[in-house]
Amino acid sequence: MQLWGGALNSLGMLRSAVLATASAWVLMPQASLAQSSAQGGAQNIPSVTVTAPEARRRPAATPQRRATRSSVQTADRNKPQPRREVGFVETPRGPVNGYVAGRSSSGTKTNTPIMETPQSVSVIGAEQIRDQKPNKLDEVLRYTAGVRAGTFGADTRNDWWLIRGFKSDDIGLFLDGMQLFYTSYASWKLQTPNMERVEVLRGPSAVLYGGSSPSGIVNVISKMPPAEPIRYIETGVNNFGNAYIGFDFGGPVATQPQDGKLFYRVVGQVQNGPTQVNFTPDNNYFIAPSFTWRPDADTTFTVLASASKQDTRGINFLPYQGTVTSAPFGKIPTSFFVGDPSVDKFTREQEMLGYQFERHLTDDLTFRQNARFAHVDVTYRGYVGNGWADVNTATLNRYNWYAKDTANQANLDNQLEYRFDTGPVRHTMLFGVDLRGYQIDDYQLFEVGAIPSINVFNPAYGLGDIPFAAPQFQRNFRITQKQAGTYVQDQMKLGNFTLVLSGRNDWVETTQAARDTGATVASRDDSRFSGRAGLIYNFDNGIAPYVSYATSYNPIIGINAATNRLFLPETGQQAEIGVKVAPKGFDGYFTASVFDLKRQNVATTDPVITTLQNQTGEVTSRGIELEAVANATKELKFIGAFTAYHLFTSKDLNPALVGKTPTNTPEMLVSGWADYTFKDGPLAGFGFGGGVRYIGSSWADQANTLEVPAVVLGDLALHYEWQNWRTALNVINLTDKIYVASCASATSCFYGDRRRVTASVSYKW
Repeated sequence: MQLWGGALNSLGMLRSAVLATASAWVLMPQASLAQSSAQGGAQNIPSVTVTAPEARRRPAATPQRRATRSSVQTADRNKPQPRREVGFVETPRGPVNGYVAGRSSSGTKTNTPIMETPQSVSVIGAEQIRDQKPNKLDEVLRYTAGVRAGTFGADTRNDWWLIRGFKSDDIGLFLDGMQLFYTSYASWKLQTPNMERVEVLRGPSAVLYGGSSPSGIVNVISKMPPAEPIRYIETGVNNFGNAYIGFDFGGPVATQPQDGKLFYRVVGQVQNGPTQVNFTPDNNYFIAPSFTWRPDADTTFTVLASASKQDTRGINFLPYQGTVTSAPFGKIPTSFFVGDPSVDKFTREQEMLGYQFERHLTDDLTFRQNARFAHVDVTYRGYVGNGWADVNTATLNRYNWYAKDTANQANLDNQLEYRFDTGPVRHTMLFGVDLRGYQIDDYQLFEVGAIPSINVFNPAYGLGDIPFAAPQFQRNFRITQKQAGTYVQDQMKLGNFTLVLSGRNDWVETTQAARDTGATVASRDDSRFSGRAGLIYNFDNGIAPYVSYATSYNPIIGINAATNRLFLPETGQQAEIGVKVAPKGFDGYFTASVFDLKRQNVATTDPVITTLQNQTGEVTSRGIELEAVANATKELKFIGAFTAYHLFTSKDLNPALVGKTPTNTPEMLVSGWADYTFKDGPLAGFGFGGGVRYIGSSWADQANTLEVPAVVLGDLALHYEWQNWRTALNVINLTDKIYVASCASATSCFYGDRRRVTASVSYKW
C-alpha cells in the first residue's frame, strides 16, 4: 500500500491539469433538457433483454493465457453454479434473474462475481422492485442488510438512509458508478421506474470512488436500451388518492449494416395527488430517454438523459411529547400539517446528461469512459415546527425558513482494464483517473419569533408570506469543489484464492465565496491516499470466507455551524471478516459478516437548530450482518436480513457524549420478504407476497434519555398475470401502525408511513 501511495503521489504533477479540467466541467453551461412527464410511484417492470456483448468480429487466436489454464477452468466448472434461465446472461449493468444477482461491478468497477468479491454487496433487481412497489429509492432499500431506510419517515422531499449506522444518502448516492453528492438542500431525486438494479456496497469505497461515505454506497443502475422491442404502460392509484401513469418503450432502430447497430429507450412517469399529511401533495414528472450505438463488436456508446420536476411540501418537525409519548391531550394526528399551505412549498427541478463509452482495444485490454453533467434547483419555503409553545393548549411554536439552493455537478471517470497472467496467477488490473467538479449557490434564512404559533386541533392557516425581519441565521455562499483522483487495482486469482489490492490518491480544492460580492471567504487544499486489501477463498462446496481492510477519505462540502468555516475532511477505516455461501444446485446465497468501522470528523445535526451541522471527533460502529437471497423454486423467491451493531461516540470534545449513541439511529434491524407465484394449474399467473420489518429502538437526544420505541411492520402484495396484463395490489404497513420513525432531537420527531394501499394495472406488447 505504501509503495502504491508513493507511486500515486508521484502523479502530483497532473494535479493542476486535472483540477482545471474538473473546473471546466462544473462551470460548463447547464444542459437544456426538455422538462416533461413524470416521476414518482413504483412501476411493474417487465423482463427485457438488454443488449449483450456480441461475438468479436476480428479473428484472433486464442490467447496463451487461456490455454495455460485448463486445470483452473476445470476446477471452476466443478464449482457450484447458480441455476439460470436458458439464454439469460447476466451483466453488471443488466437485469437480475429473479431476486438473485450473480455479478456486480460496484465493488471492483469490473465485471466480478459477487462470490469472488471480498466485501459485503447486496443487489436489488427490477423484479424485486416490481413485486414490492416502493414509492421512492429509500423504500427500495427496506429489506437490505445493514441499511436503515426511510430515516425521516413519511417524507416526500428526499430519500434517506443509514448504512451501518451512518447517514449516507448525501455522500453515498451513486448513479451508474458516478457520485451524486449533495449538501445543504440541493438534493437529488432518482426515479424507481428507471432502475434496472440497485447495488449496496457496504464499507469504505473511497479507494475506487473518491469522496464517499465510509459506511458504504448505494449505486443505482439505470435501465439501458434493450436489444428486443419493449412496449409497456402502467397506471395506478393509492388510498390517499395519489395516482400515476408511466410508460417504457424501447428496442432496436433500423440502420444500414455499415452504420452499426442502434438501440433506444424512453422511460417516463407522471404522478399527482395527496399524501397522508394534509396539504402535502406528492407531484412528480419524469422522463428519461437513452440510446446505445454499436458501430462494431468492440465498441459501445450509450447516452443517458433525464429530466424531472417535483412539487411537494416540507416535512413536519414535531415534539417528542405528543408523538412518542402522550401529551395532556393525547397525541398529534399524523395528518396534521404544521406549516401554512399559502406559504409552504418544496420544489425541485433536475436535469442530467451523460454517456458511457467502452472500447475493447485487444482481447485483454479494455478502455471505458463514463461522464455526466447534472443540475438541480431546489426551493424550500415554510413555517417549521419548533417545540411546544404551550403543551396544555396543544400550541406549537414555529420558525420562519427559506432556502434556495442551485447546484451543478460534473463527473468524468476514465478506466483502463488489463487482463494478463504471471505464471499461475491471473490478474485483472484496473487503472483509473476520475475528475469531479461541484458548485452550489447556497442561500438560507432562519428566524425565530416572527411566526405565530399554531394549534394542533384548530390550526389557523392563510397567514401569507411573512417577511424576514431580523434573521438569526443567514447563509449566502457559493461553494466550489474540484476533485481529481488516480487509482489502481489488481484482482489476483491463484487457484481458489482471489486477492484484491487497491490504492488511490485524491487532490481536492474547496473554495467558499460570498455570492453578493464574489470575494473568497475561505478555501482549503487537501490531498490523501486511500487503500484497500481483501482476500477471499472459494471452496468447491460453495463456501467462501473473506477478510478485508480499507481506509477512506471524504472532503466534505459544508460549513461548521460552530466556527462558520469549511468542514475538515472526513476519514474512516474498517476491518471486516465474513463468509458467503452458495450451496451447490441452489439458486441463491447466504452471507454473514462482522465489522469494526470508525468514522472521524463526523458531521452531526446541531441539537438546537436542526438545520445546521457541527463536526464531532469520532463515531464507531461494530456489528454483524446476515443476509439471504434465493430463487428457491420457480415459484418461490425470498430475501432475509439481520443487522445488529453497537454504534457509539468514541471521541468528542464533550466528554459526556463519549459512549453515547447518536440520535435517530436504531441498532437492530430484521426483515424478511417472500413472493410465491403459481406457474401451473388453475391458479397459474396468480401470486402473493409479504414481508415483515423490525426496526429497533433509537434515541431522541444525545444524552440517550429519550427513547423512540422499536416497531414491527408488515407488507403485503397480491398480483395476477394473464396474457400481457398484470394487476397488483400492494400494501405497506398492513396493520396501519402509528409510529415515530425517528427523532433528531426532542423537538424534531417524524411519523412513519401509515397504511398505503396501491392498486395498479399494466400492459405490455
